[in-house]
Amino acid sequence: MQVTVLAHTAEPVKVVAMAARLCYSPLDIGSLRGAGGAEDRQLIEKVLALGHESVLEHASFTLGIEGVSRALSHQLVRHRLASFSQQSQRYVSFDEGFSFQVPPSIQGDETLCREYGELMETLASFYRRLREQGIPAEDARFVLPNAADTRLVMTMNARELRHFFRLRCCRRAQWEIRQLATEILRQVKKIALP
Repeated sequence: MQVTVLAHTAEPVKVVAMAARLCYSPLDIGSLRGAGGAEDRQLIEKVLALGHESVLEHASFTLGIEGVSRALSHQLVRHRLASFSQQSQRYVSFDEGFSFQVPPSIQGDETLCREYGELMETLASFYRRLREQGIPAEDARFVLPNAADTRLVMTMNARELRHFFRLRCCRRAQWEIRQLATEILRQVKKIALP
């Protein structure tokens, strides 16, 4: 799994704090841009404690995500307050095979792991055969498993990221999306909380 921050709001803490100040201040935007500083984080914590989360929506992060399963992507796109672009199984050829994820519960059993790999190769071989027989990729892709790797670009604002982290960093979340959420949280913290 690889997560890359592709873009983000410059100075996200400052932007969010400015939005919070705007809501409660008679000052114009130009004056508010110069306000703040060391107390920005405290202000944000205060307004969030009051339930005023909309100010978080002014900061966003765009992430490149690779080496995750289609099963994960189906969970991820349930976060509808985000934007997603995903590698197409219709327009990208998998004639040379596909990479895939192996759940830890299967990795722990040598026999199951070998059989799992053999099944993935069987599916890849059948996909190639379908394509060689003239079956369009959009139909051949039906044999590709949820384990097949995919790539995504995802943009979330800070409010949705906060919600995402609450749900997906939890120990009850499925292992793969929990790993992804934990890595995204680590990278976002480096930017937003240096």
